[in-house]
Amino acid sequence: MKNKGVVFTTQAAMIAAIYVVFVQLFFRTYCSFGSVQVRIAEALTILPAFTPAAIPGLFVGCLIGNILGGAMLPDIIFGTLATLIGAVFTYILRNQNKFLAPLPPIVANTVIIPYVLRFAYGEAIPIPLLMLSIGIGEVISCGVLGMILYFTLNKYKHRLFAL
Repeated sequence: MKNKGVVFTTQAAMIAAIYVVFVQLFFRTYCSFGSVQVRIAEALTILPAFTPAAIPGLFVGCLIGNILGGAMLPDIIFGTLATLIGAVFTYILRNQNKFLAPLPPIVANTVIIPYVLRFAYGEAIPIPLLMLSIGIGEVISCGVLGMILYFTLNKYKHRLFAL
């Protein structure tokens, strides 16, 4: 019999590690931070549709990724909070239409990150334009890449995410 706590913790740790690796790997291409960003790691925000372990995994992964990426303190706090909000609501919507799953992280990041960019980094671009650029990046990372990941993992969900 499996120890559910160990499986949960292991899944969360693996998700966190993968998130950090993706942030760091794509940090050099400047797509993980800034006013125009397609954070590839955000595709993982689809994972709460499969396992609740993804919620702390994404939270910790984003937190560590932001710290290692040299983010300012408001970005570390509120950027990580945006990912956490997206993960929680993705988990809540997991039994609804599968195409709703990427919506919470898209909305959370589109609303929160432009204010972080303005007030933490002094970005001069108007907030509505920042929302547009961040929103487009989130649609690409969560909506497109996240759904590709969803359909790929959905075939193996009973083996990968069994608790």
